Amino acid sequence: MISVMKTAICTTVLLCSGLLAYAPNVEQAQKLYDRTDYAAAIKILQAETKKDGHAWALLGQSYFMQADFKRATDAFQEAVAAEPGKSEFVHWLGRAWGRRAELSNPLFAPSYASKARQCFERAVALDGSNREALNDLFDYYLEAPGFLGGGFQKAEALIHQIEAQDPAEGSFARAQLAERRNQFDAAELQLRRAVELAPKEVGRILDLASNLSKRGRVQESEAAFARAQNLAPNSPDVLYRRAEIYVRDGRNLDKARVLLEKYLASSNLTPDDPPREKAQALLQKAKRA
Repeated sequence: MISVMKTAICTTVLLCSGLLAYAPNVEQAQKLYDRTDYAAAIKILQAETKKDGHAWALLGQSYFMQADFKRATDAFQEAVAAEPGKSEFVHWLGRAWGRRAELSNPLFAPSYASKARQCFERAVALDGSNREALNDLFDYYLEAPGFLGGGFQKAEALIHQIEAQDPAEGSFARAQLAERRNQFDAAELQLRRAVELAPKEVGRILDLASNLSKRGRVQESEAAFARAQNLAPNSPDVLYRRAEIYVRDGRNLDKARVLLEKYLASSNLTPDDPPREKAQALLQKAKRA
């Protein structure tokens, strides 16, 4: 129903170095999660009898990555109950509610969407430097109708806060807003500015390539793809995003299939990359097209 997350579903590992001070089984679960072995991480965490906020959050993330959003919601609620002032936990709870809003029937979707917004707003209030929460709140405002608390004016008001944390991300946000207002030239200018501000961030180049491809400027788009490939030749993100754009625009489908097969064979995927299940579904779509 409502997209409250970014294109490449962009997920972030919130349990990092501090986790090493916790129980060895939780540390092992973190390592499994980092290797995208979510089922094994869940098994270990389910057996943990004394879960703290970090353990509950890691369990929620593992469920989330397996698309079990009901169990993810339950686990994140436990994490927030254990540490109510932790912005990251509240943010992840919002993501889980958001995915349930997207996938549920119309009877429950509005309630879930409102809960997602409330969590995003609370996460930002708890920590204004939480970039992922800021981005998801911006996406919510941009995509959600007014009766669910969304709106272009709310999204625009948030851009200054995003820019303060990450100027390139602020330009990307301005591009998204301009595109929604059918200001396509302005959107392109903002995407090019994002590339200028962060020339080594391959995602910025891919955003520009996507925009150019969607507007039928194939040659320029391919040049941007080539630049991204040269910048990060072994990046799973480049493989997936390029294939995703080809499938979206209905071109280069044979190449899209090759890219996705290479992505699925990659041994260095992380939780920040799209799940293999999503890549497999995209591959099947490319084969049917």
